[in-house]
Amino acid sequence: MSAEELDLDDLERRMKGAVSVLKTELSGLRTGRASVHLLEPITVEAYGQSMPINQVGTVSVPEPRMLSIQVWDKGMVSAVEKAIRESNIGINPVIDGQLLRLPIPEMNEERRTELTKVAHSYAENAKVAVRHVRKDGMDQCKKAEKDGMSEDDVKIYQDEIQDLTDKTIKAIDELLATKQVEIMQV
Repeated sequence: MSAEELDLDDLERRMKGAVSVLKTELSGLRTGRASVHLLEPITVEAYGQSMPINQVGTVSVPEPRMLSIQVWDKGMVSAVEKAIRESNIGINPVIDGQLLRLPIPEMNEERRTELTKVAHSYAENAKVAVRHVRKDGMDQCKKAEKDGMSEDDVKIYQDEIQDLTDKTIKAIDELLATKQVEIMQV
C-alpha cells in the first residue's frame, strides 16, 4: 500500500460524519426552550401522503417557550394537531383558527438529569464511531508498512490520525458540554 492509498481526507470526512450525526441527535433533545427542530421528526397525513410539518405550514418561535405553526390549508389544522398529540413529545397544541400555538412546559430536575444521560450516550456513541475510524486508519498504516512504506512515514501518518482523532473527540466533548449547560439551565 502506498502513501497515496492512506486517505486522511476520507478518515477526516468519516469522523466529521460522526460529529454531524451527534449534532442532529442533540438538536432533537428538548431543553425546555422552543426550537423548530423539535417538530422535525413529526409527519402529518396530508393529501394522501405523509409530509413533514414544515411542508403544511410555517413553523416559528415567537417566544422562548412557545412554538407556533401557521397552517396554510384550513382543512389541515386538525391533522397537524393530531400528528403533534400522537408524537408523544409532551406538548398540547392550542388552536386559534389556522394558527397552532405549542407552549413548551417547564422541565423538572429529574427530566433534566435524564436528558443529560441521553446526551452522554449520544456523545459516547459518536466517540465510539470516531475510534472505529481511527482503528481503520491505523490498520491501513500497518498494511502500508508491510507493503514497504518506511517506518518514519508510517509514524507520521499514525501521528496525523491520532491528532485528527484527538481534535474530533475534543469537538464531541465541547458539543456535549454546551448541550448539558443548555439542558440544566432553568
